Amino acid sequence: MKIAALQMVSGLDVQRNLAQARLLIQQAAALGAELVALPEYFCAMGRRDTDKLAVRESFGQGPIQDFLAQAARELQLWVLGGTVPLAADDDGHALNSSLLFSPQGECAARYDKIHLFHFENGKERYEEAATVQAGSRPVVCDVRARSGEVWRLGLSVCYDLRFPELYRALSAQGADVLLVPSAFTHTTGQAHWETLLRARAVENLAYVLAPGQGGVHENGRRTWGHSMLVDPWGEVQALQACGPGIALGELSHERLRQLRQQLPALTHRVL
Repeated sequence: MKIAALQMVSGLDVQRNLAQARLLIQQAAALGAELVALPEYFCAMGRRDTDKLAVRESFGQGPIQDFLAQAARELQLWVLGGTVPLAADDDGHALNSSLLFSPQGECAARYDKIHLFHFENGKERYEEAATVQAGSRPVVCDVRARSGEVWRLGLSVCYDLRFPELYRALSAQGADVLLVPSAFTHTTGQAHWETLLRARAVENLAYVLAPGQGGVHENGRRTWGHSMLVDPWGEVQALQACGPGIALGELSHERLRQLRQQLPALTHRVL
């Protein structure tokens, strides 16, 4: 099963971002991808953190969700809408939600980001909890390839990557592929992004697909990019370093089984 991480440099205008996302989805579909994943905040990277509140949607309805459903249905593939801002419990917050749409255009899974980013180094400051309401539960979902093969996905978002216990919980529920749509800052991404992705793959003997934002945005923020597919041995199969583009690779049940048989670490867990 071919899958693709779609890298973007999203701007302020939702419609322009959706147009770029559609082009990348079409390109990936033409290359044979059956599952594509967009990055965190693919629909908008606002000038201020509060800008996301203006484009919040109720779960199950809204133009961003309609776009994802239509793209999945028309192109007959699985589409992960990196994250979409959904209505939260109060007017001052949004849920940062990753939505998976089936080739029938139906929302097959929803994951609300659990861990909220906070970083301050004297030059940069981010406090996601000021405008985002945290989720509370891990989510897995089965997808069927055109060949009939079934893959179990474990959903996560960006800052979640630093919390291995979440991925252990996904692994314990049988996840074969870990999805990590992200908007890592250039500072933290340069330092830790690839190391963390490869570690999550190795320790869980799972594929990791990580689409990111990658470039300088209209709001002045610089994101790290380096969207990639990592195999269960920690090897990078595909990489899109900077700017909009596609990291395309292929999943193999045979390789997954072989590696898990050769190194049955998942069956040796004690704690």
